[in-house]
Amino acid sequence: MSLTPLHDANDRALVHTLGYAGLIPFVLLALLLWLVEPQLQAWVSIALAGYAALIVSFLGGIHWGLAWQAGHDGANTARHALRRHFIWGVMPSLLAWPGLLMPAYAGLAWLGFMLVLCYLVDRRLYRHAGLADWLTLRFHLSAVAALSCFVGAAAI
Repeated sequence: MSLTPLHDANDRALVHTLGYAGLIPFVLLALLLWLVEPQLQAWVSIALAGYAALIVSFLGGIHWGLAWQAGHDGANTARHALRRHFIWGVMPSLLAWPGLLMPAYAGLAWLGFMLVLCYLVDRRLYRHAGLADWLTLRFHLSAVAALSCFVGAAAI
């Protein structure tokens, strides 16, 4: 399965800008957990965990998009490759959900782990999908997002 890469420099710049902008809530909320009064930490930790779970779910949803695109483009993609994307695509949401139900420190640590796991899976599946060029960006985004969750968990 191979998708056409973004060759336009403006499109690539837009994707990078949007990706890094998506880190703003992670960094700000993790920082706030260290700065707010203890009675406000619960609210901030819920906001950080909610955002992290949303992003983890988004990362899974990308795989559904990859599988649909490959299946509809008439690409000569093996059924097992499509199935891998569809099956993995639901796993992040299912695995992130418990992170919202756990105590804040454990939930944030779990969601940080999930962000790392999503990157590790994507490192393998993106290559097969012809998206290896995006792995550097994915690494940067995943590292900062996961670190923010771990730093936030340490503040509680």
